[in-house]
Amino acid sequence: MKVNRFMENPLVTPGDVSPYHKGFEVIGAFNAGVCRYNGQIIMLLRVAERPVSQESGKVRIPVVNIAGGQGELRIIELDMEDSRFDFSDPRVVKDVKKGKAAYLTSLSYLRIARSRDGRRFTVDESPFLYPELPEESFGIEDPRITQIGDVYYITYSAVSEKGVGVGLVSTRDFTAYTRHGLIFPPENKDVVIFPEKIGGKYYALHRPVPKDLGAPEIWIAESHNLLHWGNHRYLLGLREGCWDSKRIGGGAVPIKTEKGWLEIYHAADGNDRYCMGAVLLDLNDPSRVIARTKGPILEPETEYEREGFFGNVVFSCGVLLEGDQVYIYYGVADSSMACAQLSLKEIMDALVEI
Repeated sequence: MKVNRFMENPLVTPGDVSPYHKGFEVIGAFNAGVCRYNGQIIMLLRVAERPVSQESGKVRIPVVNIAGGQGELRIIELDMEDSRFDFSDPRVVKDVKKGKAAYLTSLSYLRIARSRDGRRFTVDESPFLYPELPEESFGIEDPRITQIGDVYYITYSAVSEKGVGVGLVSTRDFTAYTRHGLIFPPENKDVVIFPEKIGGKYYALHRPVPKDLGAPEIWIAESHNLLHWGNHRYLLGLREGCWDSKRIGGGAVPIKTEKGWLEIYHAADGNDRYCMGAVLLDLNDPSRVIARTKGPILEPETEYEREGFFGNVVFSCGVLLEGDQVYIYYGVADSSMACAQLSLKEIMDALVEI
C-alpha cells in the first residue's frame, strides 16, 4: 500500500505552540480530532504542558483543583528518591505499592489549529476546552469530532485520580460549546461516534479496560440521544503475535462506503509500538465485522514517528476523505502532528474477510 506522507510533516510541533500557563513548557501537540468547518480544516489538538523544572531531583506535577465550576492550577512536588513512586515512565508517576499510576507528569487540554490547505496550520492562543469538572482534574486528552447536521460532537478522555472516563461537548462554531458531562465512566477511552443514525439509533465505539479478566479491546454501544449508551457488545479484539497484540482502540470517525463502515483503528504490540489498521463494519448493523487488514496501513518509520516524548507511535483521532484519497491526521511519538495520504481503494483491497 502506498503511503504519501506530507512533505511538511510534522505539521504542528510543541515549538509551534506557546504555553498557556506561566512557567510551563509545551511538550506535546498531538492526537488531534479533525474536521472541516467554515472553509477551514480544524485540528483540535491535545496540548500537553508541564512546569519548567526548578530543582534537580524533583518532579513537579500539575493538577487542576475544581471548585464552583472553575479550575485552579496547583503544583505537587515529588522527590525522585521517594521509594513510594516509580518515575521510569516519562508520562506517569506510578504508585509502587498499588502498581498503577498516581499522577500524570503533564496537564493536557484542547486547543484549535486552523488551516486553509490542510498543511500549514495556525494555533489559537488560548484553549478551546480546559478542565472544568472534577473528573478532568488531571487533564483532557485525545478528542474525536463527529459532525451530525450542523453540530459537531466532541468526545475526549477525561482524566482524574478516579480514572479515565469519556466526556462529551457539542459546538456549532468552535467558539461556544455545551458540556454534556461524562458519557462513559472509568475505565474507558477511545470513544468514536458514528456520523449518522443507523436503523434509528446512534452508535459509538469504545474501549473499556478490564482489570481482571479480559483485555483492552473495542466494544460497540447504542444510544437514542447521544448521552445514554447501552446494549454494549464486544466488537474487535487483539491478535496474539501480531502488531495489534497488546491493546487496541477506535481511532477516526468511521467512513461510510458502499461496502460498509470503514474504521481506522490504532493498536500496540508487546513493545508498545503503535500502528494504524482498518476494519470494515456492516452498513446496517455495525456490530458485525466484515473484514480486517492483516497488517498495519500506517506504522512508525520516519524519524519524527520513531523519536519523541514516547517513540514508535502513530496514533490517529481523525481522517478526512476527498474522493478516493484518505487523509490520516495522526499524532507522532506523543509529540507532534503529521498527515499521510492513502488510497481508499487500496485500503479496501487490503481488507480480508472474517
